[in-house]
Amino acid sequence: MQPPEPQKEHHWLRRLVGEWTFEHECQMGPDQPPMKSTGRQTVRTLGDLWIVIDIDGTAPDGQAVRSIIQLGYDSKKQKFVGSFIASCMDMLWPYCGTLDAAEKVLTLDSEGPSFSGEGTTRYQDIIELIDDDHHTFSSQCQGPDGQWMQFMMGHYRRVAGRAS
Repeated sequence: MQPPEPQKEHHWLRRLVGEWTFEHECQMGPDQPPMKSTGRQTVRTLGDLWIVIDIDGTAPDGQAVRSIIQLGYDSKKQKFVGSFIASCMDMLWPYCGTLDAAEKVLTLDSEGPSFSGEGTTRYQDIIELIDDDHHTFSSQCQGPDGQWMQFMMGHYRRVAGRAS
């Protein structure tokens, strides 16, 4: 069986390949001060169709956290697909997402436990390409009123030249 030919969406993901440092700011509640964390991200390819993102950082409380994201594009579904796992949680977060018309913003939808601890809610992780050496990664959740609330914003800066 021949693997599918890479699509433009696969090439878009390859723009993230390389070494990055990051700074995050998290807002865990309306009455709590923003918390900052830093770390390093390594993005590598898995063949021509997938990327794997290894993230090493510190949580706002100072604890070491390791996360892995894998992303690809399912040409039959015409959706980006993947998942997120982290050393500080026991849940696999599946992703299904789309790229905006300008091909700058990838929005990855998921569902998980609500901040209130009751039931589940919708989440979005959003990757925005600023340029070849800078992108952002933000997270937001949908409140009971249907409004989206951003609770995390991270800036990623390339450490070395662009990888292929």
